[in-house]
Amino acid sequence: MTTLLDRRIERLAGNRARQLLRDGMSREVVDLRSQVIELRAEVEQMQAGRFAVDLLLGAHGRRNSRLISESALRELADQVRQVTGDSQAYGRIVQAYRMLFELELRGVGRLGGGVRNVLGKLATTPLLNPPNGEVLEVGTLFGLFSAGMARQISRIGLHYHVTIVDPLSTVPLTGDPRAPDASGSPVTETVVRANLALAGVDDDRLRLVQGFSRDPQVQARIADRQYGVMIIGGDRSEPGVAGDLALAERIVATGGLVVVDDFGDSSCPGVELATRAHLETPTAGSRLDLVGVVATSAFLRAR
Repeated sequence: MTTLLDRRIERLAGNRARQLLRDGMSREVVDLRSQVIELRAEVEQMQAGRFAVDLLLGAHGRRNSRLISESALRELADQVRQVTGDSQAYGRIVQAYRMLFELELRGVGRLGGGVRNVLGKLATTPLLNPPNGEVLEVGTLFGLFSAGMARQISRIGLHYHVTIVDPLSTVPLTGDPRAPDASGSPVTETVVRANLALAGVDDDRLRLVQGFSRDPQVQARIADRQYGVMIIGGDRSEPGVAGDLALAERIVATGGLVVVDDFGDSSCPGVELATRAHLETPTAGSRLDLVGVVATSAFLRAR
């Protein structure tokens, strides 16, 4: 009788254990299904948000993506810190990033170059303390970079004045039509002036010189002052950059900065070749010294 009773107890206990196990597993399955549904909804929301951000900053909405990782941003800040000695370089890069987004969102067209290249120029130039606020940009595309540089010059308390040299034409003098820009905007004086106005650049503090920097008449017009900042970003060929550096020797103020765009860029090898040849040729007698390189921009200081 005791044996039979033990067996019955074991059978009842086993049945009850299996029942409890089934009930528990059912609850777990229900919980897991609920969690999967919630996660799926969250993923869909994240994907929608990511797509929206990509339309604003990424490749879906522009030719040059403005998305950048934290590690890349910090690496860029380290380069700026090494060149300028400023311990707050990371904050300056973040500020420039916000301005880049605002300029392209407000204006038409785009800033030329990748995000690291643009941020490096915008953040580094004011930290190197140019001697005055006269800015000369050779090659402007849609004018948005000059607008950003004017704002950066104002941040360090200088009264800016911007001179831009550019053919301001969709068709170069060779007669070969340029490929349409991905932004859909034409390269014209009207667009450049509109962008600068939208960015807050006063018209009386702006001078547009239509033409090429190699033109003697253009050089004569812009040689009426000494510039605190000169950005070389027009003709990227070796002779073109060499000519712009020779021009810089005459019109950049003592202590002024020359920013050579696309330095070290493999798609424009003539930029670095011309710059190094200008700086390293003893007979050239250059008054320019290399301060450092950030991303793909070389920063030179005039003695």
